[in-house]
Amino acid sequence: MKAVTFAVVLAVLSLSQEAAARDQIRIVGSSTVYPFATAVAETFGKGGKFKTPVVESTGTGGGMKLFCAGIGEDHPDIANASRKITASELKLCADNNVTGITEIAIGFDGIVIANSVSLPPLRVTTDQLYLALAKEVPSGAGESFKAVPTTNKKWRDIDPALPNYNIKVYGPPPTSGTRDAFVELVMEPGCQTFLGIRTLKETPGSEERSRQICETMREDGGYVDSGENDNLIVQKLENYPVAFGIFGYSFLYRNADRLQGATVNGVQPSFETIAGGSYPISRTLYLYVKTAHVPMIPGLREYLAEFTSERAMGTAGYLAEKGLIALPPEQRLESRMIAEALTPLSN
Repeated sequence: MKAVTFAVVLAVLSLSQEAAARDQIRIVGSSTVYPFATAVAETFGKGGKFKTPVVESTGTGGGMKLFCAGIGEDHPDIANASRKITASELKLCADNNVTGITEIAIGFDGIVIANSVSLPPLRVTTDQLYLALAKEVPSGAGESFKAVPTTNKKWRDIDPALPNYNIKVYGPPPTSGTRDAFVELVMEPGCQTFLGIRTLKETPGSEERSRQICETMREDGGYVDSGENDNLIVQKLENYPVAFGIFGYSFLYRNADRLQGATVNGVQPSFETIAGGSYPISRTLYLYVKTAHVPMIPGLREYLAEFTSERAMGTAGYLAEKGLIALPPEQRLESRMIAEALTPLSN
């Protein structure tokens, strides 16, 4: 009798575990990729075979921390990213036994510096953007070179040709892939145009100081961390027309009646300039998938098939209508094949 009772208890526990199994895909990560992942999730859910995936906008960095925390139903299945996964994130994943990771490129995006259409458009260079947004800026030359706290209060303080209103830029926080990409594609190149900083970078033992000067954003109100919700930045620009916002091109595309993108290094942001690479603040967007979750989470493989389909991320797909800039045909095919085969990321 005791043996029968024990068997019944085991059966009940087994059924309880099965009932508790997650039957809905969980996705975290980039606020830039969020609208695209949500659109695919909604289309996928309407198919009726699987539940609509849950998509959270946590920022690329925040999403990677969640993604790399472990394997199992308590952890996300997919991390959206507006940059490549970093070496430190891969190590975090490996430390938590998250070793089977598939990287899927889904399209291009540009980072824009946007403001209200009620004002003249801004024409700016990467070195001017650096001088506007850096906490410290170069002073002097040669042996007298040093970096000092910025005193640039107005755009015109940087160049008389720039607008005569206060520098106020709403942008992403440190956890954001957009922030990472902006630092890499704008702050670093703009910083390195100054000979003194290039010399400092090449001086043994000064690499960290050089990085600090180039990458640290000002904290005096000229640059304002505005969270992971880019729609809030759009609202702030409407309420404060002389301010600028930093976010993905897709948000500019969807608000083209209210906002305009600045010309950077002589190039305006557009589908063509971002896809062609002439716009200097362009990047690739990614999905990162836990292959260990594919057998345990219903619909995961099918969701990836929907995302990488031509009807979704093709040049005439429904994601293009939301501002995603399509990969070239051969790269789209490659992404589709990687998603189907769940090709592991090679470190």
